[in-house]
Amino acid sequence: MRDLVDIGMGRTARQTFELDDITIVPSRRTRSSSEVSTAWQLDAYRFDTPILTHPTDAVVSPDTAIALGRAGALGVLNGEGLWSRHRDADARLAEVAEIADGDPDPAAAIARLQELHAAPLDTALLGEAVARIRDAGVTTAVRVSPQHAQELTPTLLSAGIDLLVVHGTIISAEHVSKSDREPLNLKTFIAELDIPVVAGGVHDHRTALHLMRTGAAGVIVGYGSTEGSTTTGEVLGIGVPMATAIADAAAARREYLDETGGRYVHVIADGDIHTSGDLAKAIACGADAAMLGTPLAAAAEAPGRGWFWTAAAAHPSLPRGALMQVAVEGENPSLECVLHGPSSVPFGDRNVVGGLRRSMAKAGYSDLKEFQKVGLTARS
Repeated sequence: MRDLVDIGMGRTARQTFELDDITIVPSRRTRSSSEVSTAWQLDAYRFDTPILTHPTDAVVSPDTAIALGRAGALGVLNGEGLWSRHRDADARLAEVAEIADGDPDPAAAIARLQELHAAPLDTALLGEAVARIRDAGVTTAVRVSPQHAQELTPTLLSAGIDLLVVHGTIISAEHVSKSDREPLNLKTFIAELDIPVVAGGVHDHRTALHLMRTGAAGVIVGYGSTEGSTTTGEVLGIGVPMATAIADAAAARREYLDETGGRYVHVIADGDIHTSGDLAKAIACGADAAMLGTPLAAAAEAPGRGWFWTAAAAHPSLPRGALMQVAVEGENPSLECVLHGPSSVPFGDRNVVGGLRRSMAKAGYSDLKEFQKVGLTARS
């Protein structure tokens, strides 16, 4: 294969690309950004922007999920986060932020997160949090891990969720185990539900195709990687650069579309997307939407108070992410500014939707599906 390179005698590796390695090529046609649509639809649910949140307590509380829904995005509440473990979750998150503000060693804040997550899951608290979002009239989405999906889903269904997100650092359609605990069979699990399920993260074409065959309405590509993520390299040594991972999942989507005679599965990018330019490039590679973390964590309404961490950072024995300061409390932009502007900051982390719309217009495309066909260049 032309994309394989020798890394030593008898061993090859695939050449891959990060989002930073590619750029969008404008066409001969341009259009007004006011004529561009950033809307997309997942199953029966339509959104004005192709933005979901990475499911972390640093970004999403019931209140911010409501605000995000009203702003045209989808807030995904972490069903195993502090909102399902502590009635005073907001105060507990303030504790974590205070520790992070006062201690340059991120281990202290991570240790506190681990302690807080050691409290047992309380399904009553989780049901109350979900009901608050549902009662506000916005689309309600909750993330659960594969390990707790069967345990928590009945509570979530009773509370009235619209979308279920089964999300782990790395997820597969087939988990092999010699323990007495029966692993989650995604295909059977999804078939028994009356609501759409989004599953991930995946990193390669084959796994994306397998997840699509389980009946998932959407497949998450990536694991929410940021500058503070240690999943790649330091801890697990696992990862595929996002541009390549998205393109591979989009290829799997085309194969599955042909295989099923027309069933379309959405590809949702989750990782290394910090600016409007990153979002535009993710969609240009084939994503239908993307999970945002750091830009939204910078908003004044975010419960992390200017700090961001991935959901994996609170793992009880193997945290895979540090706390990263993305804004100074008191100087945070509003959520509306992050998503829709106006902005006086020229770095792409505010007015994210406006930046995406302008990129589409400059390249001459009027909607997201068309924009997936835009030309790209890549650094070798």
